[in-house]
Amino acid sequence: MPKQRITKEMVVSAAFEIARAEGMEQVMAKTIAAKIGCSVQPIYSYCKNMAGLRQDVAAQAGNFIREYAAKHVDKNDLFRSTGKAYIRLAEEEPHLFKIFILHQRQGISSLQDLYEAEAGAHTAEFIADSLDISISQARQLHMHMLVYTIGLGAIFSVTTPGIPIEEIYAQQEQAYEAFFCASHSAAMPRTFKEGFFNGT
Repeated sequence: MPKQRITKEMVVSAAFEIARAEGMEQVMAKTIAAKIGCSVQPIYSYCKNMAGLRQDVAAQAGNFIREYAAKHVDKNDLFRSTGKAYIRLAEEEPHLFKIFILHQRQGISSLQDLYEAEAGAHTAEFIADSLDISISQARQLHMHMLVYTIGLGAIFSVTTPGIPIEEIYAQQEQAYEAFFCASHSAAMPRTFKEGFFNGT
């Protein structure tokens, strides 16, 4: 029988499947070798260190998550459904969600930096147009929901036996309503704002 040729793509793919099923901490030369059915030698020949391999796995996880989100969003309610898609991901793919949450993000020194790194270039414009708010309001609303959804997803992915997803969705919706009202309140003139909240 001819000897199997091990490629870097095979190594990364096997490492990704291990991370997806068992978590990134189980991505080791011996587990990858067992998955492929070879010795550890070809694993080390392609991976000078495990940190580099884990970066490749994180990149593949990122691609998976983007494709997952694209398949699960409602184009008629893109903003809300995207948030729900990430919560569903935390339920169905908890290990990949943890990789998404925990992977090292370089060059981030503020929440604004985080937002610019995670959000699409025209996302705020789309939200502003959909909700009839200003771009600055849309950006602030989106950043609030991004941070809140990541937090909810993290809680959801590490709790057992598990919080009902309907409860998570309800909490997410309450946060959306609160952040949306806050963004409108911030844009109101002071005299109008005082009258609005006093019911006058």
